[in-house]
Amino acid sequence: MGTIIERRRRSGQISWRAEIARMVGGVKVRESRTFDRVAAARAWMRARERELEQGGAEPASIPARRKGATLADAIDMYCSDQTRPIGRTKAQVLRTLKGFEIADRQCETISSSDLVDLARELVASRAPQTVLNYLSHLQTIFALARPAWDMPLDPGAMESALVVTRRLGLTSKSAVRTRRPSLDELNRLMIFFAARHRRRPYSVPMHVVCVFALFSTRRQEEITRLLFSDLDAANSRILVRDMKHPDSKAGNHQWCELPEPALKILQAMPQHQDTIFPYTTDAITAAFTRACQQLEIDDLRFHDLRHEGVSRLFELGKTIPQVASVSGHRSWQSLRRYTHIAQDATDRYKDWVWLDRAIRTAQSLPAIPSDKPRQVVAHRRPNALKGKPQGRP
Repeated sequence: MGTIIERRRRSGQISWRAEIARMVGGVKVRESRTFDRVAAARAWMRARERELEQGGAEPASIPARRKGATLADAIDMYCSDQTRPIGRTKAQVLRTLKGFEIADRQCETISSSDLVDLARELVASRAPQTVLNYLSHLQTIFALARPAWDMPLDPGAMESALVVTRRLGLTSKSAVRTRRPSLDELNRLMIFFAARHRRRPYSVPMHVVCVFALFSTRRQEEITRLLFSDLDAANSRILVRDMKHPDSKAGNHQWCELPEPALKILQAMPQHQDTIFPYTTDAITAAFTRACQQLEIDDLRFHDLRHEGVSRLFELGKTIPQVASVSGHRSWQSLRRYTHIAQDATDRYKDWVWLDRAIRTAQSLPAIPSDKPRQVVAHRRPNALKGKPQGRP
């Protein structure tokens, strides 16, 4: 049985997408088509299902040669054909792109000018760096569509569009971020998080998470995936699973060294379950963003703690290989932007009181009850933080 989904185009016009998914001759068939009227969508879906049942028409996805396949069809085919899980960001980008009018265009009719128009629509509400990210994910589908599914998307049109959008300023590469938190900002955040955790013992102990992020240089998602079974305390290292990689992070596991402060925090964490930090990335992002808003700390992100941690290692006189063994950078080229930092004989975190306080908090953390799964710990999602924050932290 097929389904019909109501969709709203960017122009505000309502369209109807008919989708069919069934087994035909031992092969899973997925077909879809978009119509301006729901009656037309129902009629096509019923007629197409009858054809497939009677064996009177070749399934569109065996192979997907039929004329009329849309960009949305190509996106669906890409998602259904993946043998590895699609990352959360890419999945969100592809879902968003299906809401634009170009998604309803037939593949053979999409030109570079159509893609430039898409970039113009995107840049109206997004930064040029974000627009480039959207087009880059779409570029993968353009490269695969014809050889993989016989869908006539033109990779040359995408390549031309990327050149044009860059020259028009619609897309651009992300600027190198150099924001580092001051010690005063960190102290204010720690006080805020500690007070919040005393009121809500089962909330994310953000002062513990932040201190660990700073000294370990671990990314947010990596922190939530760390396991006690992957901790090699004797050699002061931990296996970081699915580490970020330009091509694919799935299965990209890497041993990373743990500076002494980071190791102490891990050893202090309660071993109620194998996951060391049983919290969601949404919960961490929401808590950090909300705290910065309420404390009026401008332009600070959780990821800046990693930048601060790497910078600190260089300031202590560590070499690029030594820093890479902690941060996990495979390319030393990525660390070159840190090498201009002047080495400092003193460590401003040497007597930082929040390291010991974070360790004591970690030692006293309660077990998360079985009726409070990881998702429940996330009090608010990040998209609920737009505008002025309301209520208590």
